[in-house]
Parts: sequence; C-alpha cells; structure tokens
Amino acid sequence: MTELRAVTTPLVDDVDLNDVAGDDGYLFVRDGVGVAGRGVAARIGADAVAVLAAIDHDDRAGLAGCGPVAIGTLPYRPGGEPSLVVPSLIVGRDTEGHRWRTDVFAADAAPAFDAVPRTAPPPPAAGSFTVAPITPTPVYLAAVASARDAVRDGRLVKAVIAREVGITSEAPISVRGVLARLRAGFGSSYRYSVDGLVGASPELLIEVRGDMVRSHPLAGTAPRTGDPNADARIAAGLIGSMKDQVEHRVVIDVVHDTLLPYCSYLDWEPEPTIVAVANVQHLGTAIEGRLSQPAPDALELARLLAPTPALGGHPRADALALIDEVEGFERGRYGGAVGWVDSSGSGCWAVTIRCAELSADRRHARLVAGGGIVADSQPEAELAETQAKLQAMLGAIIRP
Repeated sequence: MTELRAVTTPLVDDVDLNDVAGDDGYLFVRDGVGVAGRGVAARIGADAVAVLAAIDHDDRAGLAGCGPVAIGTLPYRPGGEPSLVVPSLIVGRDTEGHRWRTDVFAADAAPAFDAVPRTAPPPPAAGSFTVAPITPTPVYLAAVASARDAVRDGRLVKAVIAREVGITSEAPISVRGVLARLRAGFGSSYRYSVDGLVGASPELLIEVRGDMVRSHPLAGTAPRTGDPNADARIAAGLIGSMKDQVEHRVVIDVVHDTLLPYCSYLDWEPEPTIVAVANVQHLGTAIEGRLSQPAPDALELARLLAPTPALGGHPRADALALIDEVEGFERGRYGGAVGWVDSSGSGCWAVTIRCAELSADRRHARLVAGGGIVADSQPEAELAETQAKLQAMLGAIIRP
C-alpha cells in the first residue's frame, strides 16, 4: 500500500457532519458527535488498526480521539472480511464540541481538499415511488413458523427472521436528504452512510474508549403511537411480556459472555429498560466494563459479537443454518455492524439495522427488517413488527 501521511488541525467554526458527508461521503454520528469523511485515501480490512498506526501523523490539534480513522462495515456472516475506508478528509466532533479535520494523503502528494466541503440539504421535492415486497409474504410467514417450531422442538432458543422490501424512484434518491430526515426523526440513533448503505441504528454493538468498553443490546420490540399514555401502556406490556423478555435475555447473556474474558470487570443493568425511537420502542440493557491488558481493539470485539442473537439467533451456528434454509435471500451487510476504528483501537460500532442499500444510480433501494422468533411468536404479529421497523427508512426516502 502507498505510504500515507496525516495532518490534523483544529476547526474554529462549528461543523455539521451531515454537510461534510453529503451525497457521496462517509458518516457515523449520533447526537452531533462522530466522524464524517470525503474521498478515499485507502481501502483496508481486518488489519485496520495496524494500517492506521503506520500512518505518519502530524497532530496539531492535541484533542483526544482525533487523527486517521477507518469507517466501514462488517457483513452479517461471521468471519466475513471487514470493508473499511480511510477517507482522504476526516472531520470529527466530540462531546465537548471540539472540531477537527484530518487530511490523509500519499507521502509524496498534497492533501486532496483545500476547504472542508459543506453540502447543503436538497430543496423539498416530490416524486413518484414504487414500494413492493421482495420477499413474498407467504415465504416470510412460513419462515417465521419454521423458526418458531424449531424453538418449540428444542432445536433453538431463538432465531431472527427477516424480509426484504424494494423501493424504486423516478429520480435519484438524495443521500444528503435522507440523512437530514433521519436526523430529524432519529437523532439519538447512530446515523451512518457508507458506500451506498444509509441508515439510523438505535443499537450500540460495541464502543471502546481507551480501556473502557460499552454495549447496549436491544431485543424485544413494540410500536409507538404518538400518544404518550398509549405508549406508556405499550411499554409496560413490553416489559411484562414473557416472550420479549426471553428474546432479550438470550441476547444479553451472549454479549456478556463474549466480552467477559476480555474484561477485568463487566457490569450491566439488572433489568432491561425501554429505549424509544420515533416509531418503535425496544427493551435495552446497558453493559459497561474495563478491558484487561493487552486489550482487544473495537474492530476485533465487533467481529466477535456480530451477529448477536438480536440479528442471528442462539445457538448461533444452528440459528444461522436455519435462516439460510428458510429466509430465501442473502443479507449481505444487513445484520452485521457499521462504525469506525482508530489507530489506538478505540472505536464505535452499531448493529446494521434500520437501513437501506442504494443502487449505483440511486434509483433503487433495498430495505430489510426482521424480528426475533421464540416459542410464543405468531407469524402475523411478526409481520406487523417488521412493518413498524420499516417505517424509519420508508419515511426518510419516500417524498410523494
């Protein structure tokens, strides 16, 4: 690979990371904190931390966490090769409001960008869209029934069954516009844009900051109505649901047991709490610990965890085999992870859900949604759950 240099400088003016990413850049942000990128200095894989550490970095900002980063995705299938990009220009913003830019370029060249790009949101527009299931509904319902029966027979504890929906647009879909609408409705989720994959995930897979590690698995879902009293009743029903508690407990136990060997301590909430986003609410349990030394990096831990039982099932190998048998499509990046890692091994990865994969001409989008199937699952109720989950991206894309 070409020898790379990096220079980091502070930014005086505030910056909107959505504006930096624009239509063809890279983004991973939550509540205004995160990273955005433009251009491609390098494409790398599982050796990302070593590659980043080898970059000659001139740090003129002196801010924690600044410098070269790799942004990318992990596939749904365990052991799949990560796909990461080191952007030519990286702009970051931290929880204290500090901003910086990092230029990454060949050692014998100059930085690719003079100024930080700032792409304005597109003006409001109306268009024609076609929305249709890609997965035939009878196929999905039969797959749910097969997974439920496998749980009842004792072959599985849980399996996650998903389905595909397609959108066709008469005009190219504006990534910048989708990101702006996701921020308006899902600002507390992890919003991302990586090589045509755009979404807003509410679920933190893993975050590493120095020797601290965090995860916030979600499993168990109910709709939101917009009526606070009705939503409170639905949330109480979700907490009291044995079906959803079983589904949630499986995920927490696996995440905990996977992280524990790497930690000097690991703590978690004694009972799940409600995590609400614009259209649905989930059971969530926060997990936090301190990594033992030598500590694994964020990318290593993300690869160990993905897919969690929240997207695959348990036992993992048996659940994934059943999914391959009955689901009827290749998930690709859906159900894996999306995020970033830096040269120290710190980073943040979210579960790749609530997303759309756009075609090269941006006139087509593939959406996927699924749900955890246990012994008490009913196919029609699971179909309704996927419809609720799909509303996040449908609402962000379709502008009639």
